[in-house]
Amino acid sequence: MLILAPIAAVLVQMMISRNMEYNADNRAAKLTGRPQDLISALEKIHAGVKEGVRRRVPTHASPSNQHMLIASPFLGGMLGGLFSTHPSLEQRRAALRKLMK
Repeated sequence: MLILAPIAAVLVQMMISRNMEYNADNRAAKLTGRPQDLISALEKIHAGVKEGVRRRVPTHASPSNQHMLIASPFLGGMLGGLFSTHPSLEQRRAALRKLMK
C-alpha cells in the first residue's frame, strides 16, 4: 500500500492537470469565438515541438516542469499518455471541434 499510494497520487495529479488544460482550451475558444484558430495554433506548437525533438534541439525543460509547457517535448512511450500533464493534440482538437458545432 505504501508503494501504490504515491503512484496513485501522481496519476490523480496528472488527470487534474489534463482537465485544467481542457478547461483552458474551452475558455480560450469561447473568449475568442474562434476555436478553429486555437486548433491551428495548437497544431503549429505541436509541430514545432516534434521538429525540435526530431532534430534533438536542446530544451531547458525537464519532465519535472512539463506542466508549465504548452506542449511537452517528452513524447511518451506506452505509459506516456497516462503520466502526461497535457491531453494529446488529437484529444484537444476533438474537444475544440465539439464547440464548433
